[in-house]
Amino acid sequence: MIEQGSIEWKLQRLGHVTASRVADVMAKGRNGEAKSREDYRFQLACERLSGTFQEGYTSQAMEWGTNTEPEARMAYEVECKSFVDQVSFIKHPEMEFVGCSPDGLVGEQGGLEIKCPNSETHLRTIYEQKIPSKYYPQVQMSMWVTGRHWWDFVSYDPRLPPELRFFVVRILRDEEYIQEMEAEVKQFLLDVEKTIELVKERRNAK
Repeated sequence: MIEQGSIEWKLQRLGHVTASRVADVMAKGRNGEAKSREDYRFQLACERLSGTFQEGYTSQAMEWGTNTEPEARMAYEVECKSFVDQVSFIKHPEMEFVGCSPDGLVGEQGGLEIKCPNSETHLRTIYEQKIPSKYYPQVQMSMWVTGRHWWDFVSYDPRLPPELRFFVVRILRDEEYIQEMEAEVKQFLLDVEKTIELVKERRNAK
């Protein structure tokens, strides 16, 4: 298995719409294209033209999340009595340039998304008893790509008392939402290709 975060893993994802960024694909602007969608469109165009991945900013909080994820995965296995199969980048079986990197697959029908946020965000998630809305597209895309029927969302913070460290909620596959997502992703991929074509045309016109 290619380790997530490695150079080989980054090359696998090159130019692809990924689950962690699909919210940007589906973002709506007040007057035309949303800025986050536009930025992602140019990022993927750049990756395809250059053949190199674009390094993103890594904050201290993001580094904390990455380092704490293995502990959270073990906590899930203990709390839910389920074995987690770690995987690399999974490409959509039919659509080119689409994929996801699950935090794990569970059994034959499930998957896992782990977040290790700051303590305030973690407590809010427990208080609201649901997945934060910004992660819903990521989880649904993971089910779309893998063909699975449910996904467990885990929020984990080992800095809190033991009884408050772990929270899990199961998200079921939403076919209507996935159909909407598929249409948005298809259009976005066409827009990436068009961006590449227009850049070449405008450069050659001079």
